[in-house]
Amino acid sequence: MPEKKTACIIGAGPAGLTAAYELLANTHITPTIVEKSDAIGGLARTVRYKGNRMDIGGHRFFSKSDRVVRWWLSMMPLEERDDTRIDTAYQGKRNSIAFAPGISTGNDDDVMLVRPRKSRIYYRGKLFDYPLTITAETLGRLGLGTVGRIFFGYLGARLFPRNPEKNLEDFFINRFGKNLYEMFFKSYTEKVWGVPCTQLGAEWGKQRIKGLSVHAAMMHALRRMVGIHEKGKGVETSLIEQFLYPKLGPGQLWERVAKKITERGCEIALGADCTRIIHDGTSITAIEITCAKTGEKKRVEADYFFSTMPIKELIGIMDEPVPSKVRMIAGGLSYRDFITIGMLVKKMRVAGEKSDSPLSDNWLYIQDPGVRVGRIQIFNNWSPALVADQQTTWIGLEYFSSRRDGFWEKSDDELLCIAQDELRALGMIETGDVLDAHVVRVQDAYPAYTGAYAQFYEVRKFLDSFENLFLVGRNGMHKYNNQDHSMLTAMAAVENIINGRKDKENIWEINTEQDYHESDNRQS
Repeated sequence: MPEKKTACIIGAGPAGLTAAYELLANTHITPTIVEKSDAIGGLARTVRYKGNRMDIGGHRFFSKSDRVVRWWLSMMPLEERDDTRIDTAYQGKRNSIAFAPGISTGNDDDVMLVRPRKSRIYYRGKLFDYPLTITAETLGRLGLGTVGRIFFGYLGARLFPRNPEKNLEDFFINRFGKNLYEMFFKSYTEKVWGVPCTQLGAEWGKQRIKGLSVHAAMMHALRRMVGIHEKGKGVETSLIEQFLYPKLGPGQLWERVAKKITERGCEIALGADCTRIIHDGTSITAIEITCAKTGEKKRVEADYFFSTMPIKELIGIMDEPVPSKVRMIAGGLSYRDFITIGMLVKKMRVAGEKSDSPLSDNWLYIQDPGVRVGRIQIFNNWSPALVADQQTTWIGLEYFSSRRDGFWEKSDDELLCIAQDELRALGMIETGDVLDAHVVRVQDAYPAYTGAYAQFYEVRKFLDSFENLFLVGRNGMHKYNNQDHSMLTAMAAVENIINGRKDKENIWEINTEQDYHESDNRQS
Protein backbone atom coordinates (compact mmCIF):
# COMPACT_ATOMS: atom_id res chain seq x y z
CA MET A 1 0.00 0.00 0.00
CA PRO A 2 1.60 3.32 -1.06
CA GLU A 3 2.38 5.75 1.73
CA LYS A 4 -0.30 8.40 2.09
CA LYS A 5 0.94 11.94 1.69
CA THR A 6 -0.54 15.41 1.78
CA ALA A 7 -0.52 18.53 -0.38
CA CYS A 8 -1.37 22.12 0.44
CA ILE A 9 -2.74 24.24 -2.41
CA ILE A 10 -2.82 28.02 -2.16
CA GLY A 11 -5.78 29.34 -4.15
CA ALA A 12 -9.18 27.94 -5.20
CA GLY A 13 -9.14 29.11 -8.80
CA PRO A 14 -8.99 26.89 -11.92
CA ALA A 15 -5.36 25.84 -11.36
CA GLY A 16 -5.73 25.08 -7.66
CA LEU A 17 -8.99 23.16 -8.04
CA THR A 18 -7.61 21.21 -11.01
CA ALA A 19 -4.51 20.26 -9.02
CA ALA A 20 -6.68 18.98 -6.15
CA TYR A 21 -8.91 16.95 -8.46
CA GLU A 22 -5.95 15.40 -10.31
CA LEU A 23 -4.22 14.49 -7.04
CA LEU A 24 -7.35 12.76 -5.74
CA ALA A 25 -8.00 10.98 -9.04
CA ASN A 26 -4.46 9.75 -9.70
CA THR A 27 -2.48 9.57 -6.44
CA HIS A 28 -2.71 8.73 -2.75
CA ILE A 29 -2.03 12.36 -1.88
CA THR A 30 -4.74 14.16 0.08
CA PRO A 31 -4.92 17.88 -0.74
CA THR A 32 -6.05 20.84 1.33
CA ILE A 33 -6.90 24.16 -0.34
CA VAL A 34 -6.53 27.53 1.38
CA GLU A 35 -8.29 30.45 -0.30
CA LYS A 36 -7.91 34.09 0.76
CA SER A 37 -11.36 35.16 -0.46
CA ASP A 38 -14.76 33.76 0.45
CA ALA A 39 -15.50 32.49 -3.08
CA ILE A 40 -14.65 29.52 -5.29
CA GLY A 41 -13.25 29.98 -8.79
CA GLY A 42 -10.76 32.84 -8.59
CA LEU A 43 -11.12 35.12 -11.59
CA ALA A 44 -13.40 32.46 -13.12
CA ARG A 45 -16.02 32.78 -10.39
CA THR A 46 -19.59 33.90 -11.06
CA VAL A 47 -20.78 36.94 -9.11
CA ARG A 48 -24.48 36.94 -8.20
CA TYR A 49 -26.43 40.18 -7.88
CA LYS A 50 -30.22 40.41 -7.45
CA GLY A 51 -30.92 37.37 -9.62
CA ASN A 52 -28.38 38.35 -12.29
CA ARG A 53 -24.94 36.78 -12.72
CA MET A 54 -21.63 38.33 -13.77
CA ASP A 55 -18.73 36.62 -15.50
CA ILE A 56 -15.62 38.55 -14.41
CA GLY A 57 -13.46 39.00 -17.51
CA GLY A 58 -15.43 36.70 -19.79
CA HIS A 59 -14.48 32.99 -19.85
CA ARG A 60 -14.96 31.17 -23.11
CA PHE A 61 -14.52 27.45 -22.54
CA PHE A 62 -12.38 26.71 -25.57
CA SER A 63 -9.12 24.78 -25.73
CA LYS A 64 -6.83 23.10 -28.19
CA SER A 65 -6.25 20.43 -25.56
CA ASP A 66 -8.58 17.44 -25.95
CA ARG A 67 -7.77 16.54 -22.35
CA VAL A 68 -9.06 19.87 -21.03
CA VAL A 69 -12.24 19.77 -23.12
CA ARG A 70 -13.02 16.22 -21.99
CA TRP A 71 -12.27 17.24 -18.37
CA TRP A 72 -14.77 20.13 -18.57
CA LEU A 73 -17.44 17.89 -20.06
CA SER A 74 -16.86 15.17 -17.50
CA MET A 75 -17.94 17.76 -14.93
CA MET A 76 -20.84 19.22 -16.88
CA PRO A 77 -22.25 17.50 -20.00
CA LEU A 78 -23.69 19.28 -22.98
CA GLU A 79 -27.28 20.40 -22.77
CA GLU A 80 -29.52 17.80 -24.44
CA ARG A 81 -30.44 19.92 -27.42
CA ASP A 82 -26.79 20.68 -28.01
CA ASP A 83 -26.05 17.31 -29.66
CA THR A 84 -22.92 18.78 -31.12
CA ARG A 85 -19.82 17.38 -32.72
CA ILE A 86 -16.85 19.57 -31.87
CA ASP A 87 -14.14 19.61 -34.52
CA THR A 88 -10.55 19.59 -33.36
CA ALA A 89 -7.08 19.16 -34.81
CA TYR A 90 -4.20 17.48 -33.04
CA GLN A 91 -0.62 17.40 -34.32
CA GLY A 92 -1.81 18.54 -37.72
CA LYS A 93 -4.42 15.80 -38.14
CA ARG A 94 -8.10 16.64 -38.46
CA ASN A 95 -10.50 14.64 -36.36
CA SER A 96 -13.58 15.30 -34.29
CA ILE A 97 -14.66 14.49 -30.78
CA ALA A 98 -18.27 13.42 -30.33
CA PHE A 99 -19.71 14.16 -26.92
CA ALA A 100 -22.83 12.31 -25.90
CA PRO A 101 -25.60 14.68 -24.85
CA GLY A 102 -28.22 14.19 -22.20
CA ILE A 103 -26.11 12.71 -19.39
CA SER A 104 -28.26 13.44 -16.36
CA THR A 105 -26.75 15.36 -13.46
CA GLY A 106 -30.01 15.63 -11.56
CA ASN A 107 -30.28 19.32 -12.34
CA ASP A 108 -31.35 20.78 -15.67
CA ASP A 109 -29.06 23.78 -15.07
CA ASP A 110 -25.90 21.67 -14.60
CA VAL A 111 -25.06 21.65 -18.28
CA MET A 112 -22.71 23.19 -20.82
CA LEU A 113 -24.12 25.27 -23.64
CA VAL A 114 -22.55 25.59 -27.07
CA ARG A 115 -22.50 29.32 -27.71
CA PRO A 116 -21.83 31.33 -30.88
CA ARG A 117 -18.77 33.52 -30.61
CA LYS A 118 -19.10 37.13 -31.71
CA SER A 119 -16.90 40.06 -30.79
CA ARG A 120 -16.70 43.43 -32.47
CA ILE A 121 -14.58 46.54 -32.22
CA TYR A 122 -16.20 49.91 -31.58
CA TYR A 123 -14.24 52.46 -33.61
CA ARG A 124 -15.37 56.00 -34.43
CA GLY A 125 -19.01 55.25 -33.67
CA LYS A 126 -19.14 52.11 -35.82
CA LEU A 127 -18.82 48.39 -35.15
CA PHE A 128 -16.32 46.22 -37.00
CA ASP A 129 -16.06 42.44 -36.79
CA TYR A 130 -13.09 41.10 -34.90
CA PRO A 131 -11.14 39.78 -36.63
CA LEU A 132 -11.78 42.12 -39.55
CA THR A 133 -13.93 40.50 -42.25
CA ILE A 134 -13.72 41.24 -45.95
CA THR A 135 -17.23 42.33 -46.85
CA ALA A 136 -18.81 45.19 -48.77
CA GLU A 137 -20.22 46.48 -45.47
CA THR A 138 -16.77 46.55 -43.85
CA LEU A 139 -15.21 48.29 -46.85
CA GLY A 140 -18.03 50.81 -46.89
CA ARG A 141 -17.61 51.60 -43.21
CA LEU A 142 -13.87 52.04 -43.54
CA GLY A 143 -13.91 53.94 -46.82
CA LEU A 144 -11.64 53.30 -49.77
CA GLY A 145 -9.03 55.76 -48.55
CA THR A 146 -8.68 53.99 -45.22
CA VAL A 147 -8.63 50.56 -46.89
CA GLY A 148 -5.81 51.77 -49.11
CA ARG A 149 -3.79 53.02 -46.14
CA ILE A 150 -4.34 49.70 -44.34
CA PHE A 151 -3.17 47.75 -47.40
CA PHE A 152 -0.01 49.77 -47.98
CA GLY A 153 0.74 49.82 -44.25
CA TYR A 154 0.53 46.03 -44.15
CA LEU A 155 2.59 45.69 -47.32
CA GLY A 156 5.28 47.93 -45.83
CA ALA A 157 5.36 45.82 -42.67
CA ARG A 158 5.82 42.64 -44.72
CA LEU A 159 8.55 44.11 -46.88
CA PHE A 160 10.37 45.90 -44.07
CA PRO A 161 9.58 44.07 -40.81
CA ARG A 162 10.80 45.38 -37.49
CA ASN A 163 13.47 42.89 -36.48
CA PRO A 164 14.12 42.20 -33.73
CA GLU A 165 10.73 42.86 -32.16
CA LYS A 166 11.74 45.06 -29.24
CA ASN A 167 8.29 45.79 -27.90
CA LEU A 168 4.58 45.09 -28.34
CA GLU A 169 4.17 47.85 -30.92
CA ASP A 170 6.74 46.11 -33.14
CA PHE A 171 4.87 42.84 -32.68
CA PHE A 172 1.53 44.33 -33.75
CA ILE A 173 2.92 46.30 -36.70
CA ASN A 174 4.77 43.27 -38.08
CA ARG A 175 1.49 41.32 -38.18
CA PHE A 176 -1.05 43.99 -39.05
CA GLY A 177 0.74 47.04 -40.42
CA LYS A 178 0.94 50.47 -38.78
CA ASN A 179 -2.50 51.74 -39.80
CA LEU A 180 -4.49 48.70 -38.66
CA TYR A 181 -2.52 48.61 -35.42
CA GLU A 182 -3.34 52.24 -34.63
CA MET A 183 -7.01 51.78 -35.53
CA PHE A 184 -7.88 48.49 -33.88
CA PHE A 185 -5.22 47.52 -31.32
CA LYS A 186 -3.34 50.47 -29.83
CA SER A 187 -5.99 52.18 -27.68
CA TYR A 188 -7.47 49.04 -26.14
CA THR A 189 -4.08 47.49 -25.39
CA GLU A 190 -2.83 50.65 -23.70
CA LYS A 191 -6.01 50.78 -21.59
CA VAL A 192 -5.34 47.22 -20.42
CA TRP A 193 -1.73 47.82 -19.40
CA GLY A 194 -1.73 51.53 -18.59
CA VAL A 195 1.46 52.25 -20.54
CA PRO A 196 2.28 52.82 -24.23
CA CYS A 197 2.79 49.71 -26.36
CA THR A 198 6.39 50.81 -26.88
CA GLN A 199 6.97 50.14 -23.17
CA LEU A 200 5.50 46.64 -23.27
CA GLY A 201 7.48 43.54 -24.15
CA ALA A 202 6.47 41.50 -27.19
CA GLU A 203 5.90 38.49 -24.89
CA TRP A 204 2.25 39.39 -24.30
CA GLY A 205 1.45 39.27 -28.00
CA LYS A 206 3.43 36.10 -28.50
CA GLN A 207 1.40 34.36 -25.80
CA ARG A 208 -2.04 35.76 -26.53
CA ILE A 209 -2.35 36.25 -30.30
CA LYS A 210 0.74 34.62 -31.76
CA GLY A 211 -1.05 32.97 -34.67
CA LEU A 212 -3.35 35.83 -35.62
CA SER A 213 -2.35 38.13 -38.47
CA VAL A 214 -3.86 39.80 -41.51
CA HIS A 215 -3.06 36.64 -43.46
CA ALA A 216 -4.82 34.42 -40.89
CA ALA A 217 -7.82 36.75 -40.80
CA MET A 218 -8.07 36.78 -44.61
CA MET A 219 -7.88 32.99 -44.83
CA HIS A 220 -10.54 32.75 -42.12
CA ALA A 221 -12.78 35.12 -44.10
CA LEU A 222 -12.27 33.14 -47.31
CA ARG A 223 -13.15 29.87 -45.56
CA ARG A 224 -16.36 31.42 -44.28
CA MET A 225 -17.22 32.67 -47.76
CA VAL A 226 -17.09 29.12 -49.10
CA GLY A 227 -19.06 27.72 -46.18
CA ILE A 228 -16.27 26.36 -43.95
CA HIS A 229 -16.92 27.28 -40.32
CA GLU A 230 -14.09 26.96 -37.85
CA LYS A 231 -15.01 25.59 -34.46
CA GLY A 232 -12.23 23.85 -32.71
CA LYS A 233 -8.69 23.15 -31.87
CA GLY A 234 -6.91 24.02 -35.10
CA VAL A 235 -8.09 27.61 -35.08
CA GLU A 236 -6.53 30.80 -33.74
CA THR A 237 -8.31 31.68 -30.51
CA SER A 238 -9.50 34.99 -31.91
CA LEU A 239 -11.07 33.19 -34.91
CA ILE A 240 -13.18 30.55 -33.18
CA GLU A 241 -16.87 30.66 -34.01
CA GLN A 242 -18.28 28.73 -31.04
CA PHE A 243 -17.33 27.81 -27.51
CA LEU A 244 -18.63 25.90 -24.52
CA TYR A 245 -20.13 27.78 -21.60
CA PRO A 246 -21.67 26.68 -18.28
CA LYS A 247 -25.34 27.64 -18.24
CA LEU A 248 -25.01 29.67 -15.02
CA GLY A 249 -21.57 31.11 -15.68
CA PRO A 250 -17.98 29.87 -15.25
CA GLY A 251 -18.18 29.69 -11.47
CA GLN A 252 -20.85 27.01 -11.82
CA LEU A 253 -18.29 24.54 -13.16
CA TRP A 254 -15.68 25.36 -10.51
CA GLU A 255 -18.24 25.14 -7.72
CA ARG A 256 -19.11 21.70 -9.06
CA VAL A 257 -15.43 20.69 -9.02
CA ALA A 258 -15.16 21.96 -5.43
CA LYS A 259 -18.14 19.82 -4.44
CA LYS A 260 -16.58 16.73 -6.03
CA ILE A 261 -13.22 17.12 -4.32
CA THR A 262 -14.68 17.87 -0.88
CA GLU A 263 -16.77 14.71 -1.18
CA ARG A 264 -13.49 12.84 -1.72
CA GLY A 265 -11.79 14.28 1.36
CA CYS A 266 -10.27 17.59 0.28
CA GLU A 267 -10.78 20.40 2.78
CA ILE A 268 -11.28 23.89 1.31
CA ALA A 269 -10.65 26.69 3.80
CA LEU A 270 -12.18 29.98 2.61
CA GLY A 271 -11.18 33.30 4.14
CA ALA A 272 -7.77 31.77 4.90
CA ASP A 273 -4.94 34.11 3.92
CA CYS A 274 -1.50 32.57 3.48
CA THR A 275 0.73 34.93 5.49
CA ARG A 276 3.99 33.00 5.87
CA ILE A 277 6.01 30.45 3.88
CA ILE A 278 8.30 28.33 6.04
CA HIS A 279 11.21 26.48 4.42
CA ASP A 280 14.56 24.86 5.15
CA GLY A 281 16.39 26.13 2.08
CA THR A 282 15.56 23.16 -0.16
CA SER A 283 11.92 22.34 0.63
CA ILE A 284 8.81 24.10 1.84
CA THR A 285 7.99 22.62 5.23
CA ALA A 286 4.81 24.50 6.15
CA ILE A 287 2.74 27.60 5.58
CA GLU A 288 1.00 29.82 8.07
CA ILE A 289 -2.54 30.95 7.37
CA THR A 290 -4.53 33.73 9.03
CA CYS A 291 -8.30 33.56 9.35
CA ALA A 292 -9.88 36.68 7.86
CA LYS A 293 -12.73 36.72 10.40
CA THR A 294 -10.93 35.98 13.66
CA GLY A 295 -7.27 36.79 12.96
CA GLU A 296 -6.38 33.34 14.28
CA LYS A 297 -3.18 31.87 12.84
CA LYS A 298 -2.71 28.23 11.91
CA ARG A 299 0.29 26.25 10.70
CA VAL A 300 -0.32 23.83 7.79
CA GLU A 301 2.30 21.19 7.05
CA ALA A 302 2.37 19.06 3.89
CA ASP A 303 4.60 16.99 1.66
CA TYR A 304 3.85 19.07 -1.44
CA PHE A 305 2.83 22.69 -1.97
CA PHE A 306 1.11 24.31 -4.95
CA SER A 307 0.95 28.08 -5.20
CA THR A 308 -1.36 30.18 -7.37
CA MET A 309 -0.91 33.40 -5.36
CA PRO A 310 0.88 36.38 -6.97
CA ILE A 311 4.61 35.72 -6.96
CA LYS A 312 5.25 39.20 -5.59
CA GLU A 313 3.25 38.23 -2.48
CA LEU A 314 4.74 34.73 -2.29
CA ILE A 315 8.32 36.00 -2.11
CA GLY A 316 7.23 38.75 0.26
CA ILE A 317 6.08 36.27 2.93
CA MET A 318 8.89 33.72 2.59
CA ASP A 319 11.17 33.13 5.55
CA GLU A 320 14.84 33.85 5.11
CA PRO A 321 17.10 32.99 3.48
CA VAL A 322 15.91 34.56 0.22
CA PRO A 323 18.53 36.22 -1.99
CA SER A 324 18.22 40.02 -1.85
CA LYS A 325 18.22 40.18 -5.66
CA VAL A 326 15.25 37.81 -5.80
CA ARG A 327 13.33 39.90 -3.27
CA MET A 328 14.11 43.05 -5.23
CA ILE A 329 12.97 41.61 -8.57
CA ALA A 330 9.81 40.07 -7.12
CA GLY A 331 8.99 43.35 -5.38
CA GLY A 332 9.25 45.11 -8.74
CA LEU A 333 6.80 42.86 -10.59
CA SER A 334 3.74 44.70 -11.88
CA TYR A 335 0.05 43.79 -12.03
CA ARG A 336 -3.10 45.40 -13.39
CA ASP A 337 -6.24 45.52 -11.32
CA PHE A 338 -9.67 45.04 -12.82
CA ILE A 339 -13.06 46.63 -12.23
CA THR A 340 -16.28 45.31 -13.74
CA ILE A 341 -19.42 47.42 -13.47
CA GLY A 342 -22.50 45.29 -13.99
CA MET A 343 -25.25 47.51 -15.35
CA LEU A 344 -28.87 46.56 -15.96
CA VAL A 345 -30.36 48.68 -18.76
CA LYS A 346 -33.66 48.81 -20.59
CA LYS A 347 -31.91 48.68 -23.92
CA MET A 348 -28.42 48.93 -25.39
CA ARG A 349 -27.79 50.32 -28.84
CA VAL A 350 -25.00 51.62 -31.06
CA ALA A 351 -25.91 54.91 -32.73
CA GLY A 352 -24.39 54.01 -36.09
CA GLU A 353 -26.15 50.64 -36.38
CA LYS A 354 -29.17 50.44 -38.69
CA SER A 355 -30.86 47.50 -37.01
CA ASP A 356 -33.04 48.05 -33.96
CA SER A 357 -32.65 44.45 -32.82
CA PRO A 358 -30.55 43.64 -29.70
CA LEU A 359 -26.80 43.35 -30.14
CA SER A 360 -25.67 39.73 -30.44
CA ASP A 361 -22.05 40.24 -29.34
CA ASN A 362 -20.41 38.49 -26.39
CA TRP A 363 -18.41 41.64 -25.92
CA LEU A 364 -17.38 44.87 -27.63
CA TYR A 365 -13.81 46.17 -27.64
CA ILE A 366 -13.91 49.93 -27.18
CA GLN A 367 -11.15 51.28 -29.40
CA ASP A 368 -11.72 54.90 -28.41
CA PRO A 369 -9.14 56.85 -26.37
CA GLY A 370 -11.84 59.35 -25.37
CA VAL A 371 -13.36 56.95 -22.83
CA ARG A 372 -11.72 54.81 -20.18
CA VAL A 373 -13.90 51.68 -20.56
CA GLY A 374 -11.95 49.01 -22.41
CA ARG A 375 -14.50 46.31 -23.10
CA ILE A 376 -18.23 45.77 -22.64
CA GLN A 377 -19.70 42.32 -22.05
CA ILE A 378 -23.32 41.59 -22.92
CA PHE A 379 -24.15 38.84 -20.46
CA ASN A 380 -27.43 37.95 -22.24
CA ASN A 381 -25.34 36.59 -25.12
CA TRP A 382 -23.08 34.43 -22.97
CA SER A 383 -26.07 32.62 -21.50
CA PRO A 384 -29.67 33.82 -21.18
CA ALA A 385 -29.67 32.21 -17.72
CA LEU A 386 -27.32 34.95 -16.46
CA VAL A 387 -30.15 37.47 -16.74
CA ALA A 388 -33.21 37.42 -14.49
CA ASP A 389 -35.46 39.51 -16.78
CA GLN A 390 -35.08 38.73 -20.48
CA GLN A 391 -36.72 42.07 -21.34
CA THR A 392 -33.64 43.86 -19.99
CA THR A 393 -29.98 43.89 -21.05
CA TRP A 394 -27.36 42.98 -18.44
CA ILE A 395 -23.91 44.30 -19.37
CA GLY A 396 -20.46 44.45 -17.81
CA LEU A 397 -18.25 47.48 -18.37
CA GLU A 398 -14.62 46.51 -17.89
CA TYR A 399 -12.03 48.96 -16.59
CA PHE A 400 -8.33 48.31 -16.13
CA SER A 401 -6.57 50.10 -13.33
CA SER A 402 -3.71 50.19 -10.86
CA ARG A 403 -4.27 50.97 -7.22
CA ARG A 404 -1.87 53.89 -7.46
CA ASP A 405 -3.61 55.64 -10.39
CA GLY A 406 -6.54 57.09 -8.46
CA PHE A 407 -9.26 55.39 -10.48
CA TRP A 408 -9.28 52.32 -8.23
CA GLU A 409 -9.87 54.48 -5.16
CA LYS A 410 -13.02 56.10 -6.51
CA SER A 411 -16.25 55.23 -4.72
CA ASP A 412 -18.78 52.92 -6.31
CA ASP A 413 -21.10 55.87 -6.89
CA GLU A 414 -18.34 57.79 -8.67
CA LEU A 415 -17.56 54.80 -10.87
CA LEU A 416 -21.23 54.35 -11.76
CA CYS A 417 -21.48 58.00 -12.81
CA ILE A 418 -18.39 57.64 -15.01
CA ALA A 419 -19.74 54.44 -16.60
CA GLN A 420 -23.13 56.00 -17.38
CA ASP A 421 -21.53 59.14 -18.82
CA GLU A 422 -19.25 57.06 -21.05
CA LEU A 423 -22.09 54.87 -22.31
CA ARG A 424 -24.07 57.98 -23.22
CA ALA A 425 -21.00 59.49 -24.91
CA LEU A 426 -20.66 56.31 -26.98
CA GLY A 427 -24.33 56.54 -27.97
CA MET A 428 -25.18 53.20 -26.34
CA ILE A 429 -27.78 54.31 -23.79
CA GLU A 430 -30.03 57.26 -23.14
CA THR A 431 -30.82 59.05 -19.89
CA GLY A 432 -33.20 56.89 -17.88
CA ASP A 433 -32.12 53.59 -19.41
CA VAL A 434 -30.16 52.42 -16.36
CA LEU A 435 -32.19 50.27 -13.95
CA ASP A 436 -29.52 49.04 -11.53
CA ALA A 437 -25.75 48.56 -11.24
CA HIS A 438 -23.11 46.70 -9.23
CA VAL A 439 -19.32 47.16 -8.92
CA VAL A 440 -16.84 44.27 -8.62
CA ARG A 441 -13.12 44.87 -8.03
CA VAL A 442 -10.33 42.31 -8.58
CA GLN A 443 -6.79 43.02 -7.43
CA ASP A 444 -3.79 41.70 -9.40
CA ALA A 445 -5.99 40.30 -12.16
CA TYR A 446 -3.37 40.63 -14.90
CA PRO A 447 0.34 39.90 -14.34
CA ALA A 448 2.19 42.47 -16.45
CA TYR A 449 5.30 42.16 -18.56
CA THR A 450 6.59 45.48 -17.27
CA GLY A 451 8.52 46.59 -14.21
CA ALA A 452 11.13 44.04 -13.17
CA TYR A 453 9.77 41.31 -15.46
CA ALA A 454 12.91 41.35 -17.65
CA GLN A 455 14.76 39.74 -14.73
CA PHE A 456 11.95 37.36 -13.78
CA TYR A 457 14.01 34.26 -14.57
CA GLU A 458 16.05 34.85 -11.38
CA VAL A 459 12.88 34.56 -9.29
CA ARG A 460 11.70 31.52 -11.21
CA LYS A 461 15.06 29.78 -10.77
CA PHE A 462 15.03 30.38 -7.02
CA LEU A 463 11.45 29.12 -6.52
CA ASP A 464 11.97 26.10 -8.78
CA SER A 465 14.89 25.06 -6.53
CA PHE A 466 12.35 23.99 -3.89
CA GLU A 467 11.61 20.42 -5.00
CA ASN A 468 8.19 20.20 -3.38
CA LEU A 469 6.90 23.63 -4.51
CA PHE A 470 4.91 23.90 -7.74
CA LEU A 471 3.96 27.26 -9.22
CA VAL A 472 0.79 26.94 -11.32
CA GLY A 473 -1.85 29.20 -12.82
CA ARG A 474 -1.78 32.78 -14.03
CA ASN A 475 -0.53 34.67 -10.98
CA GLY A 476 1.29 31.65 -9.62
CA MET A 477 3.61 31.79 -12.64
CA HIS A 478 3.28 35.52 -13.43
CA LYS A 479 2.19 34.45 -16.87
CA TYR A 480 -0.83 35.70 -18.81
CA ASN A 481 -2.43 32.25 -19.16
CA ASN A 482 -5.93 31.44 -20.28
CA GLN A 483 -8.11 29.22 -18.10
CA ASP A 484 -7.13 26.05 -19.98
CA HIS A 485 -3.42 26.87 -19.73
CA SER A 486 -3.77 27.28 -15.98
CA MET A 487 -5.43 23.87 -15.77
CA LEU A 488 -2.69 22.28 -17.87
CA THR A 489 0.04 23.66 -15.60
CA ALA A 490 -1.68 21.99 -12.64
CA MET A 491 -2.05 18.71 -14.54
CA ALA A 492 1.64 18.79 -15.52
CA ALA A 493 2.68 19.46 -11.92
CA VAL A 494 0.73 16.45 -10.66
CA GLU A 495 2.24 14.29 -13.39
CA ASN A 496 5.71 15.41 -12.31
CA ILE A 497 4.99 14.18 -8.79
CA ILE A 498 3.68 10.85 -10.10
CA ASN A 499 6.69 10.37 -12.38
CA GLY A 500 9.28 11.63 -9.91
CA ARG A 501 10.37 14.37 -12.30
CA LYS A 502 12.51 16.97 -10.53
CA ASP A 503 12.80 19.75 -13.09
CA LYS A 504 9.74 21.90 -13.89
CA GLU A 505 10.54 23.00 -17.40
CA ASN A 506 7.51 21.17 -18.82
CA ILE A 507 5.22 23.28 -16.64
CA TRP A 508 6.79 26.54 -17.80
CA GLU A 509 6.63 25.44 -21.43
CA ILE A 510 2.82 25.44 -21.42
CA ASN A 511 1.56 28.38 -23.49
CA THR A 512 5.00 29.18 -24.84
CA GLU A 513 5.30 26.73 -27.74
CA GLN A 514 4.64 28.60 -30.98
CA ASP A 515 2.14 26.01 -32.14
CA TYR A 516 0.36 25.28 -28.85
CA HIS A 517 -2.55 27.62 -28.64
CA GLU A 518 -3.15 29.78 -31.66
CA SER A 519 -0.90 29.12 -34.59
CA ASP A 520 -1.44 25.41 -35.37
CA ASN A 521 1.84 25.30 -37.35
CA ARG A 522 0.61 27.89 -39.84
CA GLN A 523 2.95 30.75 -40.65
CA SER A 524 1.67 34.32 -40.51
